[in-house]
Order: sequence, then C-alpha cells, then structure tokens
Amino acid sequence: MTACGSTGNTTANDTNAESASSATASTYGKFDGESAFSLAKQQCEFGPRVPGTPAHAKCAEWLTNFLKASCDSVMVQTGKVQTAKSGRLDIKNIIGIINPEASQRLLLLAHWDTRPWADNDPDPANHTKPVMGANDGASGVAVLLQLAHQLKQDGTSLGIDIVLVDAEDLGENDVEESWGLGTQYWVEHPHVAGYKPLFGILLDMVGSASATFTREYYSMQYASGFVDLVWNCATGSHFMNSQGGAVTDDHVFVNRAGIPCIDIIDMRADSDTGFGPEWHTVDDTIDHISPITLAEVGQTLLNVIASLEQ
Repeated sequence: MTACGSTGNTTANDTNAESASSATASTYGKFDGESAFSLAKQQCEFGPRVPGTPAHAKCAEWLTNFLKASCDSVMVQTGKVQTAKSGRLDIKNIIGIINPEASQRLLLLAHWDTRPWADNDPDPANHTKPVMGANDGASGVAVLLQLAHQLKQDGTSLGIDIVLVDAEDLGENDVEESWGLGTQYWVEHPHVAGYKPLFGILLDMVGSASATFTREYYSMQYASGFVDLVWNCATGSHFMNSQGGAVTDDHVFVNRAGIPCIDIIDMRADSDTGFGPEWHTVDDTIDHISPITLAEVGQTLLNVIASLEQ
C-alpha cells in the first residue's frame, strides 16, 4: 500500500462528484473514433517516441501544433529528470488549455512517450528493442487530441487542461519513483501556480479491441466518488462495474499532490502481467487498436464534460 487518501479528503471528493453527476447532461456530437484512430496512427508513423530520439522531437512538434489549432493556449514545459537506466534526460510536457479564465476546471492526462525496451516480449532477442506504443502511449493521446478538436467545434463552458506527460514509461519494476517522471516534474512545477482542478482523469492503454476498464484500486482509494461519476457516464461494453487491480501510474503522483485523479486503464484479471498481451512488447502496434474502443472512451469523456457543465 503506497498511499491512501484521508477520510476527510475522500468525503469532500465524493460530495463534489455526487453534485456534478446529479446534473442532467447536455448534448454533444458523437465522438469520432475513426479520427482518433487516425491520430494514433500518425503518432506511430514517427516511430517509437523514446525521449532523446529524433522521433520524440518530431512528435513533440506535431503534438504542439495540433493542440495550438484546438486549444486557447498551449504551453511546452521543459525540464530534466533522473531516470533509472538512462541517466538524466530532457523532457517535454505539452499542455493544451481550453477556457483559461474558467474557474471550474477538469484535468485530462495521457503519456505520449514510449518505452525504450520491449522487456516483456516473449522473445528475449526483442528485449532491447523499443516499443511502438500504439496502445501504451498513442491511444490515450489520440483520444485527448480528438476531444480537443471536437470541443473546439462544439464549444464548452468548462475549463479543461490537457496535459500530455513525457517520460512515463522509463521505469523499473518495484521501483515506484522511476515511473511517471514527467508527471512528477509537472506536480512539482504546475503550469498554473496553485493549480486545483475539480479532479483529473488519466487515460492509459485505452485502444485495444479487447480492453477491460475496471475501477482501478488507487483511483478508488483516492477519489472513489469521481470514479462513480465517470463510470455512471461511461458508454459501451469495455467499462466494467467491478474492482480492478492496483497500478503505479501517473495518477498516483497527481493524487499525492492533492489533486484527486482517476485512471482509465486496460487491466486484465486473466493475465500474468495484469495487462494485455501486447504490453511492453514489439507487438504494441496500430493493428491492435480499435476505433470502437477509442470512441467509447472519448464519448465517456464528452458525457463527463456535459455533466460538469450543468
């Protein structure tokens, strides 16, 4: 057990979530899963987005330009982090801001980097090869990019901060602080002083055709009321109304910074790793990504936003 929210914080979060979820949702257009799929594919066309590589630099520029066309303002946060295996690395967190003057804000996160080593691949010869990260990286980013694009067209009264975090996937098993390095940097250097959104939603591995999204353990420990809110807004067959396992992911560090944050992540109860078969292998490629799954996750976010607007 690495951390639990206090009783007082949990009560406050649950109260805020119940208030938000009781609203009657307004209507948004249907989330475009095919366009999100195209955005995932475009990220993969750069190659693995490993920090410090040309593919990473080129993708950063593309992500920044895309958000500039969809958000009111964009910030590129640069910094240095200490990795477990690669020494100190330069990172870029890319932040798109919608309605910067709005006081009620929603935080949306996904990591855009990919793992340098396919160390879970069944073939040991692949363990030093980088992961393409179609699901573990590109899928969550694609949903948030398409969401920003659609909100630009449809409009929203809610303040939304889309934070694409770097250097999430450089960690070592059983070394908790080696994961989520970009997020750890961001919580220490928030893009707005005193930043306090209503809550946050992290997307991670949200593209597989066989995805199962259960109620992740730390999300329930820190922000169970907001898990209820999101699952009540969920659409499609991939959201399961059941308790899932625990995962050290970006949301853990966000919660420790005092911002309630939940994780929508594909976890598998029947898997030795707890994740899908492509996780941290060279098979994490675009042919395993489903526009239908991306559409369900994106539509769920639109439903949440509509609920919060009331």
